[in-house]
Amino acid sequence: MSSTPRSLRRGRPELYSDYAADQAIWNTAAKRWSTGLVLLLALSLPFMLNRDLMGLMALVVVYAISGIGLNLVSGYAGQISLGHAVFMGLGAYTAALLGGSPSSTVRGLELDLLIWLPMAGIVPALIGWLFAPLAARVRGLYLAILTLGLLFVGEHVFKEATWLTGGSGVGRAPAAPSILGFDLYARRTVLGTELSAIGVFYLFALLLLVVMAVLARNVARTRQGRAFSAVRDRDIAAEVMGVPLLRTKRLAFTLSSFYAGIGGALMTIVIGFTTPEKWSLLLSIDFLAVVLIGGAATITGPIIGAAFVVLMPRFIETFAGSLPEWFVSTTVGGGGLLNVFQLQGLLFGVMIVIFLVAEPRGLFGVWIRIRNYFKAWPFSY
Repeated sequence: MSSTPRSLRRGRPELYSDYAADQAIWNTAAKRWSTGLVLLLALSLPFMLNRDLMGLMALVVVYAISGIGLNLVSGYAGQISLGHAVFMGLGAYTAALLGGSPSSTVRGLELDLLIWLPMAGIVPALIGWLFAPLAARVRGLYLAILTLGLLFVGEHVFKEATWLTGGSGVGRAPAAPSILGFDLYARRTVLGTELSAIGVFYLFALLLLVVMAVLARNVARTRQGRAFSAVRDRDIAAEVMGVPLLRTKRLAFTLSSFYAGIGGALMTIVIGFTTPEKWSLLLSIDFLAVVLIGGAATITGPIIGAAFVVLMPRFIETFAGSLPEWFVSTTVGGGGLLNVFQLQGLLFGVMIVIFLVAEPRGLFGVWIRIRNYFKAWPFSY
């Protein structure tokens, strides 16, 4: 605990006399109040939104979990990964095998969520742990190509393992989200309001997001988190200072793969059905957009980026009708210069370029600039 007098702390809330107080997760009253308000708003959404919008919000939460995982290896540790989707697929199919129902084409053990959800993270984490020594030997463009090759191998395995995935173009249903007989995907009455099935599952996924975000933030504050940053900034200098490169990169890939597997397992429940084609390069690029647009090397950034990536297509679809028909057509093959899907891809690409050049910390960095401006106002320095 800081030894600074409370009266002095009240006037200067960011004055600290020890390292632990400075590195606390909620080290100011403003952070504590804002976090509480955001959580209160997130908890109230199932009581205010319809089923369609709650499906999008549940997908935002799932994207945020996987995005935090990618941010650990790419944002904090500086290791480019294009294979994030294959680890999500491993988690999804591990969950489907352990918690799903068997059929004439696929296998399923119908185990409880308390078993299949941890295993959905552990199995990809083991694969990431085994893959890390290869990744530690290369960096930059070569690392990106290596992880891309892993993605193609994983996609091929998913298509061929029909007993697990159902095969290309067929797919399979997800694991049953049930804890000790309590179905997490069923309509429930809470505080006198009947919630939809997706609203109930959203609350469970939100709880997981809070827990995993706090865990990731704590990792970033530890000695190992500082080792991640050292490897990211200058790996040779970090090794000279005594940071073990292999162990550090291996831990980063293992943690990232664990988060990806949990996110993949939850995503299949939200979308209701999955095929091997889902875990492709396009999904990995989506999560790169989550990290880059939201803000690399932050925990809040992937949450903001997940909301942007998931909700932007709906925003474009809603307001595309107000744009000139010669510019944007609402259907594929229409007479416009672009259709809705092309406009979405164009905006994602432009946003990534803008943030890489102008604001490397993404939307989180924009918020920091706005906050610092008002904190310093009316002074310009």
